[in-house]
Amino acid sequence: MSGKNQTIISEFILLGLPIDPEQQNLFYALFLAMYLTTVLGNLIIIMLIHLDSHLHTPMYLFLSNLSFSDLCFSSVTVPKLLQNMQSQVPSIPYAGCLTQMYFFLFFADLESLLLVAMAYDRYVAICFPLHYTTIMSPQRCLSLVALSWVLTMSHAMLHTLLMSRLYFCADNVIPHFFCDLSALLKLACSDTQVNELVIFIMGGLIVIIPFLLIIMSYVRIISSILKVPSARGIRKAFSTCGSHISVVSLFFGTIIGLYLCPSTNNSAIKETVMAVMYTVVTPMLNPFIYSLRNRDMKGALGRVFFKRQSFSFL
Repeated sequence: MSGKNQTIISEFILLGLPIDPEQQNLFYALFLAMYLTTVLGNLIIIMLIHLDSHLHTPMYLFLSNLSFSDLCFSSVTVPKLLQNMQSQVPSIPYAGCLTQMYFFLFFADLESLLLVAMAYDRYVAICFPLHYTTIMSPQRCLSLVALSWVLTMSHAMLHTLLMSRLYFCADNVIPHFFCDLSALLKLACSDTQVNELVIFIMGGLIVIIPFLLIIMSYVRIISSILKVPSARGIRKAFSTCGSHISVVSLFFGTIIGLYLCPSTNNSAIKETVMAVMYTVVTPMLNPFIYSLRNRDMKGALGRVFFKRQSFSFL
């Protein structure tokens, strides 16, 4: 396409959620409450893991990083969504759109790899309990966390650089509430084959392979339990893995349902609703899942709370 037919886009218009105008304030209050709950819940988990020495273990190292990722993942999209719901012109600058896309990909990918690390941790804990401290050494745990951060940073940067090379014509309306990668590609008026190829290849590496590794870990865990079946062993396994399976189901279920299921006539509404599930609902539910199903977290909350309370009476 020749340069004279290209229009320089300085901003995009985010259509947001398919909400009736009379229900706008109700949904604004709902999403604000959900976001504040997400921030508070994940901050509490990070604080408890930091303050309670009983939680200074590999499992909770991964969990603290997951909570931080959830907090940031929600913060990438929800504050802008809330701002646009109260704005007459729900726009976002071109540079801001690419920045939002970068951090969205970064924290989504980080969550995916951290869930793999947590599944590996549970696999070692249940299948090789006597060698757990040797296999899950502090050095290996820190290496897994660092590798997750480096890989996701590189992956997000790759997509952002590829997106920045595209031209956008007069159409700058994004039928979404954030700068989604696929939505931006539909607006581009230059060749997007390279972008689509990278999405196909890297999507498999970041989403499908981690999901399959998690499934394999739990298949091995279940087969290990069934070899020596006992009520106590089954209870311990479900207590240890139940919360993690719930988080994996919520996160990967919505992403796979959105990007791998065939689109329908109302695909725009479907994509928006599914995106709300994994960008708003899942980060909010994760703290409740881990705190309500985890005895260690409940114990840490009690120890930290009563310790602070005892200091206040001194």
